[in-house]
Amino acid sequence: MKVRLAKVGPVAFEAIAGSGGQAIIDGKEAIGGEGRGMRPMEALLMALGSCSAMDVVYILRKQKEPLDDLTIDVDAERGEGTPSPFTAIHLTFTATGAGLSEKKVQRAVALSVEKYCSVGLSLSDAIAVTHETVVREG
Repeated sequence: MKVRLAKVGPVAFEAIAGSGGQAIIDGKEAIGGEGRGMRPMEALLMALGSCSAMDVVYILRKQKEPLDDLTIDVDAERGEGTPSPFTAIHLTFTATGAGLSEKKVQRAVALSVEKYCSVGLSLSDAIAVTHETVVREG
């Protein structure tokens, strides 16, 4: 697995994945950021949320659950000072589908966050990662 970063602004970089995907990462204004893209810590939250989301969709698809929509809100807390790593991350999964089993969605989310998501499992044990599930009829 490989990613290359190329400078495209004062502190902005275009990230190009070996698989072909691209993203712009930029710093905060205080260090010269221009709002061109996500900040690095936001990108980490995006990676965690999207990794878990893909697991949940895959698990529910295998179970033939009628998932119409899935959103994931990722909220995080950071420590004081520099550096300021995450101390807690909370994921809220909202799944929508007519006849969707709340129990199966909760189990899929738990399996993803606690067992399958490689991004989450790569985080420090010092970061409390929690989750909750909301199921809505479609």
